[in-house]
Amino acid sequence: MGAKISGVGSNLLTIEGVKSLHGAQHKLLPDMIEVGSFIGMAAITGSELRIKDAGIKDLGIIPDAFRRLGIRIDEEGDDLIIPAQEHYQIESFLDGSILTVADAPWPGLTPDLLSVLLVVATQAKGSVLIHQKMFESRLFFVDKLIDMGAQIILCDPHRAVVVGHNHERKLKHNNMTSPDIRAGIAMLIAAMSAEGTSRIDHIDQIDRGYEDIEHRLNAIGACIKRED
Repeated sequence: MGAKISGVGSNLLTIEGVKSLHGAQHKLLPDMIEVGSFIGMAAITGSELRIKDAGIKDLGIIPDAFRRLGIRIDEEGDDLIIPAQEHYQIESFLDGSILTVADAPWPGLTPDLLSVLLVVATQAKGSVLIHQKMFESRLFFVDKLIDMGAQIILCDPHRAVVVGHNHERKLKHNNMTSPDIRAGIAMLIAAMSAEGTSRIDHIDQIDRGYEDIEHRLNAIGACIKRED
């Protein structure tokens, strides 16, 4: 568009002012957080799902983070295909140590998907430590998941150990309040996999990050109703 910006790709951008900018054409990248959320939805509900035009080359380590929980993700062109799996097993180590999934600045794992990975782990086979390093209080929503029957030990405000049910025991329905975007979508994913009807209040938080979410999910088999 005619801007003068140097240092792209480094931690320092230098911008020189110009008299005017001109028009240009640009294609926005797919939302990597939404792509990761759909992977989690497919896995925890045991559904087969194709995510079209996922922007695979720009997803970084997101697909591999889900693969470490045992979720199979195939690639076809720029589409991600998540086959239906009755069970998925968390990666284990020969010395018996527990897998740790932690966030980090790019190109590390985005903190915005830790809540989704945590919910998905509740139905995996095995245990995982979720370590939220970059933000405060993002794990306090797990008490609602515990009320739903999830086996989670909240160690401190930044760390939680999840012991998976291996799809042998479903979560139970619950009434919840969304404290932020990421916890909100995690609650929605948990509710979709749970038995019974769950209620989530303050869904304007979810709307901030996921446009028209209930209609899009209902179109692929969910049963979500929005109430004023």
